[in-house]
This record gives sequence, structure tokens and C-alpha cells, in this order.
Amino acid sequence: MKEKVDPKSYGLPPRTVLIRMGPEKFSLVISRKSRIIMKDALIILKKVEKINEKVPNASVVLETSAPVCSKSIKFLNEKGIDVVLI
Repeated sequence: MKEKVDPKSYGLPPRTVLIRMGPEKFSLVISRKSRIIMKDALIILKKVEKINEKVPNASVVLETSAPVCSKSIKFLNEKGIDVVLI
């Protein structure tokens, strides 16, 4: 049950790709070629916090085609955000 959700309804920027995979399960999709670094991980964390304001206890997965630095993966995993390379 994957359905694309309007990110503005969660207070996110309109270019954010957000997919609802279940009642409390979301996927943030980042499709780009440049590496995801710690600065990007902090932005991703803020987006997840905005989703959690609307849907408490929501689990969010980051799906990306970009390489992710090891510090960012560790940081996001500590915050409860799984990173899936597509």
C-alpha cells in the first residue's frame, strides 16, 4: 500500500518526496547523485520530526540512490531512521 503523500500537509517543503507505506510508516525518498553528508542528515532528521508532530510514533525510512557517509548512517540509525539504498 504505497501512496504518495502531499508533503505540505506535514509542514515539509513541496519538493520533498514522501510515501505512506502504512498507517504509521513513511518513506522519505531522496533521488540524487551527490553524497548524503552529515548536514543532509540533520535536515532529514528535522523532516522526520515534523512528520512525528502530525503522526506520533510514526516510523520513517530513508530510501536513497545516493551514497551515504558512514557518520550519517550511524547518526540516522541512532535516531531510529533506517537507511535503505535503492
